[in-house]
Amino acid sequence: MYILYPEVAGQLGTKTTLDRNVHPPIVSKLHYQFDGWLGDYLLECFPCFICTEKLMEYLKSSDLTGFADCEISKSEQFTDLYPDRILPVFYWLVVNGDANNDFSLSPNASLLVSENALNSLKKFQTTNCEIENYFN
Repeated sequence: MYILYPEVAGQLGTKTTLDRNVHPPIVSKLHYQFDGWLGDYLLECFPCFICTEKLMEYLKSSDLTGFADCEISKSEQFTDLYPDRILPVFYWLVVNGDANNDFSLSPNASLLVSENALNSLKKFQTTNCEIENYFN
């Protein structure tokens, strides 16, 4: 297993619905607001992960499930930094698996992936994603 620390390109937007009475918080509706973006296909904002439509389609073709729609917006900072940048479509990667699955969460809600999943992710831009071996 590997633990991933994807690029953080933004924050939870104001339209996110979450229950903060538990840890990690449970998100029922995700609004991801971009403050910047270095181009990675997999992003995070605790406690959620999002991926581009292109990556989602690839993962779905490998029989992986757990994707949901999410709202995407750009902050004022983003539009100041990148006035002409068009963001691709992103989907929420909803991780519900356990350690026997290709995608799961560590006790502190970090993303865990199998070697198979990591090899799939490496076919896409993940330059800003830190990857470490995970030992339980």
